[in-house]
Amino acid sequence: MKKEEFQVRESREKGALLHDGAPVVPPEGWICVPSGDPGLTRRLKAAGDYWVLVHTRRGRVEAIGLWTDGGTVARVKAELKKERSDPGFRKKREAAARVRERKQADYEQEFRLALLRFLSFDEKWSGFAEQLADAVTAHAVPVGSGTVARTRRIPLEQRAEAAVIAWMRHQTTAYDRMAIPRVRGSRREVRRRLAEHSRRILERYRSGEDVDLRSCPLARALQARAKNGPAEK
Repeated sequence: MKKEEFQVRESREKGALLHDGAPVVPPEGWICVPSGDPGLTRRLKAAGDYWVLVHTRRGRVEAIGLWTDGGTVARVKAELKKERSDPGFRKKREAAARVRERKQADYEQEFRLALLRFLSFDEKWSGFAEQLADAVTAHAVPVGSGTVARTRRIPLEQRAEAAVIAWMRHQTTAYDRMAIPRVRGSRREVRRRLAEHSRRILERYRSGEDVDLRSCPLARALQARAKNGPAEK
């Protein structure tokens, strides 16, 4: 078993840890280091044995910390502190941040264009297409958003389509207030039906037909966003 695959969770009993449902006890001298410093985490993983502390968020398993030897933690932290105090390190870090910002800006533009291609609204509704592309981009593209827009496992065009459908599910339907049975497949089926409804709405704007903006859930969601600001979920 690879070291990074050994995942533990906190049980309801304070301080207790579980691995595959069975109680485990960290080796003597081990401590928990919360996530938040990628550089420290990488060094600790490379330095020796460790356990990954995880939890489930939005149906996904996420790392929230690392259990490893306390002496190793102290040594690696001291090394990093010394390195990070060097002016050269700060300049290198600032340069890397600028590169990340440029890449993020480029991706935002690329993703927004992909959204517009997917929407393909008739010219009479081009303004709505722009508004919807802005709304979905603002919600889906930020680093750490955890949305489908951040994955590279599927093509850009599929990411754009999935992001639009997800945004409409939360903003134009009662999905967030639905009491969905805890039965395997129920949530998937609800999402499928709502996605079909959203696609029918989009098709009306693509075809250029007249739409009653007072009753259209998409029009109301965009109008509310314009009035109240982009308070996306």
